[in-house]
Amino acid sequence: MSAISNRSDPVVLQITVADVVEAFGKGLRDFQALLFYDISLGAVYALGGVVIVYSITAFGMSYLAYPLAAGFALIAPFVAAGFYELSRQREHGQPPSAREALTAIISRRELGWMAFVTIFIFIVWMYLAQFLVALFLGLHASFSTLQQFITVVLTTSEGLAFFIIGNLIGAALSLLVFSLTAVSFPLLLDRDDVDFVTAMITSVRAVTTSPAAMIGWGLIIGVLLIVSILPFFLGLLITLPVLGHTTWHLYRRIVAITAPALA
Repeated sequence: MSAISNRSDPVVLQITVADVVEAFGKGLRDFQALLFYDISLGAVYALGGVVIVYSITAFGMSYLAYPLAAGFALIAPFVAAGFYELSRQREHGQPPSAREALTAIISRRELGWMAFVTIFIFIVWMYLAQFLVALFLGLHASFSTLQQFITVVLTTSEGLAFFIIGNLIGAALSLLVFSLTAVSFPLLLDRDDVDFVTAMITSVRAVTTSPAAMIGWGLIIGVLLIVSILPFFLGLLITLPVLGHTTWHLYRRIVAITAPALA
């Protein structure tokens, strides 16, 4: 007697740099077609970033502005979930709906667990940043302005050590998060029969199957996000939607679905 399994496991396909370029082109076309929704959603994130930076400055913790900006790449995969869903709607010929996108995100319990993973790593990064400041610049280090902090970092041996080691740790955490989230968020939005652990494993497999193309894509994401954050987060109005849409199309190229298995 045979039975048909209701679940089919994701299959990871190998990609090349050409596939990344093609996905980027599709992401740009999605951005052009969804311009109003993308700019509106991007503006929310940009405004949130500005508020957070000004808040930590007001509390005399301006030295956390750089780690905060650098750490944004750690939570960007979750932040961009709305853009994944908008691309999915367009792909299926559905009219774009921010409300339906939000509903789809909230209704995916496994997506919440993935969000917890990224936010937890981000919190760890911020605590590490504070620890490194205390270790290299003094336990009671205080900087009245961000400019004063940058001056200390770039003109003292302790500051340079903090800068180098902090960036190395940040790069390692970014690689970890990218490996866990490269395709996991789109996968969880696309399929309700996949749990967050399977999604993370699939994402790691995607990176290890095509290391050159995927790590190259990760570097592009990191550089574009940092550049976008510098002008008061305004660059996020464009780069975050484009990167989100591109990630969706890259997921479509990487992850295939097998036919239901016979048992």
